[in-house]
Amino acid sequence: MIERNIVLTGFMGTGKTVTGRMLASVLNVDFIDTDAVIVERENMAVARIFQVKGEAYFRDVESVVIEEVSRRKGCVISTGGGAVIMEKNLLALKKNGIVICLTADPAIILLRTSSSKDRPLLLKSKDAIATIRHILKERRPYYLKADHTIDTSAHSTEDTVKAIMGIIKEDKDYAGDKDKA
Repeated sequence: MIERNIVLTGFMGTGKTVTGRMLASVLNVDFIDTDAVIVERENMAVARIFQVKGEAYFRDVESVVIEEVSRRKGCVISTGGGAVIMEKNLLALKKNGIVICLTADPAIILLRTSSSKDRPLLLKSKDAIATIRHILKERRPYYLKADHTIDTSAHSTEDTVKAIMGIIKEDKDYAGDKDKA
């Protein structure tokens, strides 16, 4: 049983949900997808919430959900791609967890997300790669605040899970060995 949470963050299409589910299964712990919690509470898809109620409303609901799930122990938590742009969310997630940012090349992100109608960000524009690059550039300072980063561009989900398992075994803060360094 893990004591602290393992939090996956990063841009859409980097594999947070699929990796989180597999990791939770391997560790035999609960998996929580903050976007799924929001969809259930709002009875509306994320893209629809953005469209009808706006991003500010979504971010407020997201912060409440993150505060709640961060109090849990020993879970794998997947956040929405913009969750960590609010400092209070990142602090809540780090209080009882290790934050791992999953990244991917913009072309891979576009490939992974192009068939989805449920994404809040419509990347159907003529220059979707430029849109992705622009948002990644804006979010980079926030993603850099994660404890660890894994580029999933050329990795299978299994490889990403193995990399995370290696991180949590080596991370002295995560393992509770702060005084044994």
